[in-house]
Amino acid sequence: MTLKLMDNRGVTLVELMVTISVVGILLAVGVPSFNQLNTNSRLNGYVNAFQSSLSLARSEAIKRNGRVAICTSLDGSNCSNSGGWEQGWTVFVDLDNDGSRDNGEEIIHATPSLQAGYSFSGNGNVSSYISFDPQGMTKLTSGALQAGTITLCPATPAASGAGRQLILSSSGRARIEKISTCS
Repeated sequence: MTLKLMDNRGVTLVELMVTISVVGILLAVGVPSFNQLNTNSRLNGYVNAFQSSLSLARSEAIKRNGRVAICTSLDGSNCSNSGGWEQGWTVFVDLDNDGSRDNGEEIIHATPSLQAGYSFSGNGNVSSYISFDPQGMTKLTSGALQAGTITLCPATPAASGAGRQLILSSSGRARIEKISTCS
């Protein structure tokens, strides 16, 4: 007994249309979720990098028994007088306690700017610099305690619906919170 096998070399139009429909539905569901995952990953990466820089500055201030500061910086070397933390930041030894890097003050670490469109801004006391004293406490250049909130928002906050806040206490400790609205 011999069996003759059919020789199929293609797909029907119906099979092709069903396959395209299934792929289209999967993409419609998956792409927005992937974009949200990507945005959340970036937010977490940026805020964790900033928190790491704060921890570095605090530990260096304690280790060196002197003032160490972190400031907004466009070039990784000089402190900026305007703009937010999204432009990048620099951790440095602040020998003269002015919250701004001068010639001769050692740069410990520099972080480049965030991706275009992200906003990372601090309120009042933490808008342009954060300074740690030898005990690891945050202090303004005037000597007053320094505390505040730094808010990170994605390029399209309405689409993602969430941002991050880094809350800095006067004891020098920082914590991160997820926020549901960005302005």
